[in-house]
Amino acid sequence: MIAPLLRLASAGPTRAAVNASFAAWSRRRVGHLAAADPAEIQRRTLLRLVRAAESTRFGRDHGFSRIKTIEDFRRSVPLRTYENLWCEYLRDAYPSFADLSWTGRTPYLALTSGTTQGATKYIPVSREMLASNFKASRTMLAYHYASRPRSRLFQGKIFFLGGSTDLESVAPGVLQGDLSGIVAREVPAISRPYTFPPLELALETDWDRKLTRLAERSAREPITLVGGVPSWLLVLFERLKQVTGKATMAEVWPGLEVVVHGGVKFDPYKKAFAEALPGVALQDAYTCSEGFIGFGDPAEPSLLRPLFDHGLFLEFVPADELDSDRPTRHGLGDFELGVNYAVVVSTCAGLWAHVIGDTVRFESRDPILMTFTGRTKYTLSAFGEHLISEEVEAAIAEAAEDSGAIVGDWHVGPVFEGPLGHHLFLVEFLRQPAELDPDRFRTRLDDSLKRRNADYQAHRAEGVGLPLPTLLTVQGGGMAAWMRSKGKLGGQHKMPRMDGTGKLTEEIQAFLSDHEFLAL
Repeated sequence: MIAPLLRLASAGPTRAAVNASFAAWSRRRVGHLAAADPAEIQRRTLLRLVRAAESTRFGRDHGFSRIKTIEDFRRSVPLRTYENLWCEYLRDAYPSFADLSWTGRTPYLALTSGTTQGATKYIPVSREMLASNFKASRTMLAYHYASRPRSRLFQGKIFFLGGSTDLESVAPGVLQGDLSGIVAREVPAISRPYTFPPLELALETDWDRKLTRLAERSAREPITLVGGVPSWLLVLFERLKQVTGKATMAEVWPGLEVVVHGGVKFDPYKKAFAEALPGVALQDAYTCSEGFIGFGDPAEPSLLRPLFDHGLFLEFVPADELDSDRPTRHGLGDFELGVNYAVVVSTCAGLWAHVIGDTVRFESRDPILMTFTGRTKYTLSAFGEHLISEEVEAAIAEAAEDSGAIVGDWHVGPVFEGPLGHHLFLVEFLRQPAELDPDRFRTRLDDSLKRRNADYQAHRAEGVGLPLPTLLTVQGGGMAAWMRSKGKLGGQHKMPRMDGTGKLTEEIQAFLSDHEFLAL
């Protein structure tokens, strides 16, 4: 989610003055961070968080008043998933979490199903967390300005393609809803001339109608930045070309400077964005409802810079140790390169040693750079193949590149038929693979998976192993129709990529077949 960008613009006498002021601040901010010690700042951050929450119920339960070091914290506070936190603390207190795990009343709850479970999650969002997201967003754009000294970002408008901004009052002083709605509510009136969409359009709840209205209105605006989930941004771009009759996004938004994308791994979408937006910077934002974790480094666009001075304490646990009794917990000062880590956060909204469900791998120490590798529960090992989402994402991207295809959305899971079963890929193409070789996409996909994963290669042994994966092509709009049927269409909702059980895959396939979305 990139909703915090909605709050970026500050008041100024003219757009040019705002732009110049932000450019000057950006130079100072990037210089300050270059000279900082991330590990020491993280240590101080944790102790400030602990001191702020020591009188809360969670703080008393975990002896926060006695915590003096990071090691004290790790001994006192075990790792928790959202499910653990909900059962132990949040469920009985919902919807008012006042002084539960963070001091004072929690004014907002961000609702998300995440991507590891179907049930709704209620993520507390404090005033301090709103400030944290705001600071993180400004930092990300500071690096953009540093890489583009002539940036004119604030001489136009920032467009965030979010979900509905309609919020529900669930207790006195407590509102819940989409995070983009929470942030939209916090945008000062004086900043609204720098942002799009206007509040009355953001409140639209019918996603199909909203997309058309957004396209019609934004086509008349000087958009310099657009952000959102990649699959929905591509849908928006197509809708814009339809309503304007223009062939390229450069004609629609000649001042567009940067696209901020997040929510899913970007590799399968690179080709589509490069074709749709030549010359436009692509900026990754690693955000979630729990907080703003990092952003794409302009010098190394495929790598992420973790944020370390905005009120979140980050830990990294080897993914294969998550279920152990004493998992090893690393910080930004003692991580190892090349290890697949689960991301753990403690936040200024009262999440403590919270396993958010993402995995990363560090690629560099100076500067600290990492790669998003997937989800802790996004694995495919129904047959012992041990595929992780990073491998499947990369194979999808490689197969698309080789076959001349552009992938819009996809899902994969096991099918338990025959003596061994097989993998089923459901793929919605924005551009079909080359017609001369209809099987080229899936054979290249299979070859790429075998090269990336030795277990998969062993299970694909000819004559005795799994057969070639099955590929079913989904007609345009099929994935969106399934999402609509689940009440999760648009904005920050993402199609579930991988299913280890086969049950979700079977459900999706049945829906697409029943509604005639599968190509014959």
